[in-house]
Amino acid sequence: EYPLHRHVSGFTSSLRTSSAEAFLPTAVDLANGLHRPHQKPAILRKISAAQQLSASEVVTHLGQTVVLASGTLSVLLHCEAVGNPKPTISWAKNGEEVKYNDRMLLQPDDSLQILAPVEADVGFYACNASNALGSDSVSIAVTLAGKPLIKASRATVINTESSAVTVDIGSTVKTIQRANVTISCQVAGVPEAEVTWFKNKVKLSSAHHLHDGLLLIANVSLSDEGLYSCKAANLRGEVTESSQLLVLEPPRPLTYLEDLTAVLSSAGTSTRSVLTSPSGTKMTVSPGISALIGCAVDGHPTPNITWLYSGEPLSLQHRLLASGRILQILNISDAPDGEFSCLAQNEAGSLTQKMSLAVQEYQWSVDKLMACSASCGHKGVQLPQLRCLLDGAEVNISHCREKPKPALQPIACNRRDCPSRWMVTSWSPCTRSCSGGIQVRRVTCQRLTAKGSSAPVSNEACAQASKRPVDTQNCNRQPCVEWVASSWGQCNGPCIGPRLAVQHRQIFCQTKDGTSVSLDQCSGLPRPLSTQNCWTDVCGVHWRVSLWTVCTATCGNYGFQSRRVDCVHVRTNKPVLEHHCTWRPRPANWQRCNITPCENSTLLRGGEAVRCIGRKQGRAISQKCSTEPC
Repeated sequence: EYPLHRHVSGFTSSLRTSSAEAFLPTAVDLANGLHRPHQKPAILRKISAAQQLSASEVVTHLGQTVVLASGTLSVLLHCEAVGNPKPTISWAKNGEEVKYNDRMLLQPDDSLQILAPVEADVGFYACNASNALGSDSVSIAVTLAGKPLIKASRATVINTESSAVTVDIGSTVKTIQRANVTISCQVAGVPEAEVTWFKNKVKLSSAHHLHDGLLLIANVSLSDEGLYSCKAANLRGEVTESSQLLVLEPPRPLTYLEDLTAVLSSAGTSTRSVLTSPSGTKMTVSPGISALIGCAVDGHPTPNITWLYSGEPLSLQHRLLASGRILQILNISDAPDGEFSCLAQNEAGSLTQKMSLAVQEYQWSVDKLMACSASCGHKGVQLPQLRCLLDGAEVNISHCREKPKPALQPIACNRRDCPSRWMVTSWSPCTRSCSGGIQVRRVTCQRLTAKGSSAPVSNEACAQASKRPVDTQNCNRQPCVEWVASSWGQCNGPCIGPRLAVQHRQIFCQTKDGTSVSLDQCSGLPRPLSTQNCWTDVCGVHWRVSLWTVCTATCGNYGFQSRRVDCVHVRTNKPVLEHHCTWRPRPANWQRCNITPCENSTLLRGGEAVRCIGRKQGRAISQKCSTEPC
């Protein structure tokens, strides 16, 4: 009726585990447990004496191992727990929730019953008791005689705070440094199995705190990372489960970023660089330059870096270098004063480092005055010197062109009486334009007062300071010259149009008495032409045409008429060779005429007059009427 099971004998030692605080109830506790005001769950461990479990109905408590025999028809797993509030009981097999069916039954007292157990039922059954204050869990192994069975987990455990963590073999463990990690390898099997531990396939010695299937890795460091394996072996075979240990190191700041130095060396002198820090660094830069901001952090695994500007994702033009550890702002003018931050994150934690950026502004300055425009009198003023400054240093004024210029107010200066000095008027025009003339001017000694008036004083007052200027001087001492031209030469050149022949003459520069001098001395005078176009008598020709002849037809498409076209001399009216007139367009000597349809009319053709009589069947009917020439 039921599947045949293997015949097994023997038993294994009990197995226990708990995730609650250690609490083993005593008889008094059981009597008064319901009266405890607040109590975390605690599952009762009943470790009975070893006995052969081969009956058809097996009843056992948690903490024992059930070895199925061929005649086993039912297995009943008891789970009793105390706690206040009353704990809730749930069952799991090999880490997964038990799915109840007609063979897997949950009894009213929270016991788990397995009817007609088969090989697929072999595994570790855990009773989990939980309430608002905590939980407790105890396992029992259900196995067949044969190779061992290891309780394994496929969970991933991440520990970033606790100083100690315990996991089942098969889990992936990610923990911070200096924590104590315990890996539990619970084994069931008949015959009893021997447990051996390995790290990266190398057997571990007893110095690694091995005890009752537990491996303790104390004060974990990066050197402890690796694959830890538990091998359970007996005479029937062996089985191995492994856990991967990964050591986490939260992001931490560094004081130096080698990549930043390398990038900066190739970026040029117009690029500034700075490192972020947890407390925040500051950098003041000039507008328009490029800036490199480094995020110097370390951690395990390598942190992912996210850049923010004033707490928001970057929107300004930028580049990420060195796997995101360097932020390059291509034009610092795009970034008004604000705070850049880099968020470094890995599984162990996060770290934010900051950098405040201040962009210097170009500013107009009027703190200096230009030199006074006069040393005395009433017109002396000083204007403020307009300068463009950046961080107190003067720069090219073009940098401030987009800034509104401040109003410049002139300041009076050196408003005092001037010393006596010679005053002169402008020179009069020269009395002659050449060969020597005279210019004169007025020279007086005057003193300019602070009120702007000029008062004449004696010449002696000025003579003490300087020599009296002259009031007469010679002018236009150069000799008087003029251009002189010879007579025009012969008119030469082909007759190809009116006045296109050329004739020449010589031009000279000479004095009034006829002495030739250099042409440069006449350069100030209009120079006469030395070449001009001329007209010869032989070019006085034109085309002469006669009257048109009578048209050869009065209608139709064949009429034409002609005329004579001759090249004749304008003065003599005698014909000359035609090529003398080729510079003028030649008139036509024939043309078509009287091109109109002939309808019941007479046309002239070949010297004969033909009268159209009519049409018959689409063709003309005609007769000759005159054969005399016109």
